Amino acid sequence: MYRIISGKWKAKKIAAPRHFDVRPTTDFAKEALFSILENTYDMQSVSVLDLFAGIGSISLEFASRGCQDVTSVEMNPKHTSFINSTAAELDMSLQISTQRGDVYDWLKKFRNNKSYEIVFADAPFETEEKKYHELLSLVLKNKYLKPNGVLIVEHQSRLKLDHPNFKFTRKYGNVSFSFYEPTPEAEEEISNQEN
Repeated sequence: MYRIISGKWKAKKIAAPRHFDVRPTTDFAKEALFSILENTYDMQSVSVLDLFAGIGSISLEFASRGCQDVTSVEMNPKHTSFINSTAAELDMSLQISTQRGDVYDWLKKFRNNKSYEIVFADAPFETEEKKYHELLSLVLKNKYLKPNGVLIVEHQSRLKLDHPNFKFTRKYGNVSFSFYEPTPEAEEEISNQEN
């Protein structure tokens, strides 16, 4: 069970079936995360990529706050259908597009297809450090971020995910969010494509 913190569906409780093996971001951490994001971005005009979307806690939070373009990538078919049914129930089907697949394979397959202001990744907590580095590389080297974009990785606080694009980490108990900026080369190429 989790709740939507703010926006159109503020305080709405979302109950996943009991047999789902999920770990939604805590309310406290989610509130802090969105406080940071809303100081930088207008939620109604950003595009978001939610990786390892689980049962949609983060995707639904963005949609509730008015975001019109959320892509949720999740491997478990039961979870993707739960996101779809919840989005339909809350009248968010036009805002959230679910993609079923392994996140690493999906990122390799769709490289350069589209870029986003916000990429959020909440890999399973037992993910090895080297897989996090693969994730960082796939997102940052393949221009998934717009020039003003940010990649946010949720991970165990004991992990330190150093990378040249690292900006800062915010710690909330045993959960941390690490923020990464786009590579300058990606910024140049995207702005050249737009001109």
